Amino acid sequence: MSFNNLDQLYRSVIMDHYKNPRNKGSIEEDAVTIDMNNPTCGDRIHLTLKVTDGIVEDAKFDGEGCSISMSSASMMTQLIKGKKVEEALELAEIFSKMMMGEDYSEKYDLEDVEALQGVSQFPARIKCATLAWKAMEKGVNQ
Repeated sequence: MSFNNLDQLYRSVIMDHYKNPRNKGSIEEDAVTIDMNNPTCGDRIHLTLKVTDGIVEDAKFDGEGCSISMSSASMMTQLIKGKKVEEALELAEIFSKMMMGEDYSEKYDLEDVEALQGVSQFPARIKCATLAWKAMEKGVNQ
């Protein structure tokens, strides 16, 4: 697949998550709630996590922001559901490395999250992509 076709595929995945977000909403009972924002561009996220016996049972988000921020939140919630807290934190570390353009572990299938790889070429957008992940790290450490 050529670079242009791959780039277009990644853009399509990002826009699909933006227009049809997965896990949008909030968890009402027994949830950790995290509110964070990115003041440089106005993104804000309200993340709720249900963690039981060290497993992220459910993850939902709400908020507003650019397509990168909201699609990243959608992808992240899909990826971490059912994972052990340690795995979710390891995924956040892998994602952070990917955003910095570094080599990252292929221990996990990052699924749709890989579509955000190109964001690393735009330093101003990295904070948009990492907002939900930073909220998740904060939440599971509470």
